[in-house]
Amino acid sequence: MAAAKLPAHVLDVVCSYLDTADLKNCALVCKSWYHFLNDENNDAWRYHCMKKLAEEALKTDILINVPTYKAKLRAFYHAWNQNDCSSNMYVKSDGFTIHRMPVARSTDGVRGKIGFRTGRHCWEVWWEGSLGTVAVVGLAGKTMPVQCQGYLALIGNDDNSWGWNLVDNHLIHNGDIQANYPQLNNVPEYQTGERIRVILDCDDNTLAFEKNYEFLGVAFRGLPDIHLFPSVSAVYGNTEVCMVYLGPPLDG
Repeated sequence: MAAAKLPAHVLDVVCSYLDTADLKNCALVCKSWYHFLNDENNDAWRYHCMKKLAEEALKTDILINVPTYKAKLRAFYHAWNQNDCSSNMYVKSDGFTIHRMPVARSTDGVRGKIGFRTGRHCWEVWWEGSLGTVAVVGLAGKTMPVQCQGYLALIGNDDNSWGWNLVDNHLIHNGDIQANYPQLNNVPEYQTGERIRVILDCDDNTLAFEKNYEFLGVAFRGLPDIHLFPSVSAVYGNTEVCMVYLGPPLDG
C-alpha cells in the first residue's frame, strides 16, 4: 500500500493541511499512519497545537499537567465556552481562564465546551483571586441558568447541577445542602491557586474530587444519564478560574 510507505516528514506536511477532526480517520488508513499519529509529540500535533493555542497558554504553567502537544490541543477543545457563560464573564486570551467582572449582587457561571455522557473524565480547576462568599465547582446540565441575582451557589441551585462550595465545604444539589465535604476533621481552607481535580465517572454515575493529589471521596452518586458539563460559579469581582481537561483519570 503506497500510503504506508510515506516517510514521516511527508506525513507531517500532509497532516498539517488537514483539520484535526480528520486526523482520527487518518489513523485508520494503515498501521504506519496509526503509529505516526499515536506519537502525541510529533510535528503534526505540534503544528496544530501552535496554530490553535495562544502563546500565553503554551509559555505559562497552565498546561503543566498535559505534557504532550495532542493533550494540550485536546484540553483546548474542552476548555471554557465563551458562548455558554454569564454576560458578566469572559474567557481570557489564554483560552483556559474565565474572568468575572466586578458586578454587584450577581452570581455568574460558565460551562465547558464539551459535555460527557459516557466514559470516565478528569479535569483540573483552580481559582486565581479571592473566592468571595460563594465559589462552587462541579457539573451542570445544559438547562442550568448561567446567571442569577444575588449571591448563591448557582452550581447546585437546581435539579440539573451538582456543586461543591469551596468556601463552606458544602455539597449542593437542587438548592439544598446534601452534606459536608470532604468528610474529614479540620478541613483546611482552599488556598488560591490550589488545583482541584474533578473526576466524573459516567459509567458508575459518580462525581468525586481530589486536592493536592489526595482523593477526597465520592461527592455525588446517581448522576442522571444526560450530558454533564464542567462548570463553576463565582461572585467575587475580578476573580479568575482556570480549567484544564486531563482525559481519563489515572487509577491508583
